[in-house]
Amino acid sequence: MSAAALSPLAVILGVVAYWIILGMVGLWLGRDRDAVHVLYPAGAVGALLLAWCGWLCLGAPPQTLVLPLGLPELPFHLRADALSGFFLLLLGLTAAGVLTYATGYFRGGADLHPGLTCLQLHLFLAAIALVLVADDAYLFVVAWECMALASYFLVVTDHKVAQIRSAGFIYLLLAHVGAVAVLLAFGVLQAGAGQYTFEAMRGASRSQHWAGLAFALALLGFGAKAGFLPLHAWLPEAHPAAPSPVSALMSGVMLKTAVYGLLRVGFDLAGEPAAWWGATALAVGLLSALYGVMFAAVQTDMKRLLAWSSIENMGMVLAALGLALVFRHHGMTALAALALAAALYHCLNHALIKSLLFCATGSVMHATARRSLGHLGGLARRMPWVAATALVGALAIAGLPPLNGFASEWLLLQAFLASPGIPGSYLRMLVPVATAALVLAAALSAYVMVKFYGVVFLGRPREPGLAQARDAGPWERGALAGLAAACVLLGLLPVAVLRALEPVAVQLLGEGLGASLEGGWLFLTPVSAQQASYSPPLFLAVIAAAIAGAWLLVRQVWRGRTRRADPWDCGYPAQTARMQDSAEGFGQPVKQIFEPFFRIERHVPDPFDEAPRYSARTSDRLWHWLYLPVAAVLARLSAALAPLHSGRMHLCLVYSFVTLLFLLLVIRA
Repeated sequence: MSAAALSPLAVILGVVAYWIILGMVGLWLGRDRDAVHVLYPAGAVGALLLAWCGWLCLGAPPQTLVLPLGLPELPFHLRADALSGFFLLLLGLTAAGVLTYATGYFRGGADLHPGLTCLQLHLFLAAIALVLVADDAYLFVVAWECMALASYFLVVTDHKVAQIRSAGFIYLLLAHVGAVAVLLAFGVLQAGAGQYTFEAMRGASRSQHWAGLAFALALLGFGAKAGFLPLHAWLPEAHPAAPSPVSALMSGVMLKTAVYGLLRVGFDLAGEPAAWWGATALAVGLLSALYGVMFAAVQTDMKRLLAWSSIENMGMVLAALGLALVFRHHGMTALAALALAAALYHCLNHALIKSLLFCATGSVMHATARRSLGHLGGLARRMPWVAATALVGALAIAGLPPLNGFASEWLLLQAFLASPGIPGSYLRMLVPVATAALVLAAALSAYVMVKFYGVVFLGRPREPGLAQARDAGPWERGALAGLAAACVLLGLLPVAVLRALEPVAVQLLGEGLGASLEGGWLFLTPVSAQQASYSPPLFLAVIAAAIAGAWLLVRQVWRGRTRRADPWDCGYPAQTARMQDSAEGFGQPVKQIFEPFFRIERHVPDPFDEAPRYSARTSDRLWHWLYLPVAAVLARLSAALAPLHSGRMHLCLVYSFVTLLFLLLVIRA
């Protein structure tokens, strides 16, 4: 066998084919649940192989391949470079954990048709891998649509529920709106040359205005998939509707394909960025981050809370990309590499953290048949394994050191703090406001995670049935432990992560972080040691020493001098779960401070009501200001055009004839 046949790109295609075969075998096995779920660990092995190939692509020159598939004169072009290699690594690591978790999750009876779910899940992963190695617009859009369709069917797994069908429809609608924008962006990038390969787009001659239009369309199209404002409406609906492993993959991996698309267009295909590209991405990203974290703070549904948190984190990634574009436009390449590294690092961190949290939520839902925060509590005693791993995820997404979430957010903050040297007074005024917004979003994110973990796992059970909850099974425990260990490892070794990201920065910017990574693995100095440095191992050592010292003082030095007594009970010893902070209580301060951003429908009982019940429902103003009016206009337009579709053959022929005449006149003109 030749060396080319063993290249990483060939192995990647082999993994794609392997996943498709596993899905077909699952469909053939049908409803044999035990046989079908043996395929998930096999899929996880393929995911690890894909991650290894992605790692190899980070340190290898680009590899290309042309497949004799597709349409005449439009074969499929494939390319594996450092950028696609990083996202393949992200896909492989995340999919390995989630597929391992799915082995136990679906075995418990969560899916309606085991074979069909197995097929859809593996086709979904195969389509994502093809998106990441596509080297022409044709294959990219085909794989993109396959990914959207496979994820739609996974969202509506429990399609008998009307709310789930509605969530799937909203997702599919916005996915196709985004796909049209992406297709138009590629049409602009090919600049009328008729060549749709990415290599031809890189060398195409286009004006700055056409390049700006392509970037705007890409931001619209990929933003619809990533959940950026105002195209975020599908995300809080689809994630709660889907099974938990699917939610983990959609949030952890599928959203990152949108980031990959923006990087491919904005940094690779469209040429040198204009000044407004970065400013627009920065503004949209920060607005998405703040909007997402505000709504996450007032949610009472576990999965909806995590979905809004994903909007916040994707907004932070977009803000980092916007800052990188600003730096690149002004020739500040080293700082652009820092912002780009922070964006990529946060993508990897968010993929693992959010997969961990969604999987932990799935275990809670399996054990309790509840997903409303108001019906949970005290699960740390009943589900210690899930509680421990979920704690790692909550602390990481809250941005606490020495975990991985802190490392990427700290890098992004350093990039913002290093930006006063940007030329132009308007941008210099924008950056301090953006920095404050970033810090506010990070602080509120920690607040949200205190609410999530505290209400679900701490305190006393809010329902008697929670006493019957059981911890996750062995497959689920192994996956949760692996994802939690990855979060810890990525947090302790940020210098190694940034060194792995150097080829991506060099490919997209021509320069990496360079000298800032030469200080060894112990200290991270993104700009210079004189300005800021961070050492996670030393930070962990100080924390461990403080805990050990406290334990020694209590257990050894003060031994025999302890006195046991009842805790302070506010003068009322009969404590109940009703006295604990509720999810609504946690969200009340945020709801009051940011009330203009929410649409709140309150029900205030009559003062003389013998059984008064107060209720408040918080919803998205953009849904009522933007989506519902557009839906009403389209409904009226459809009703007006309905008589034209009478089914009469002669009218259809007339419409076709008029259309042909119009097209001939346009072509002639």
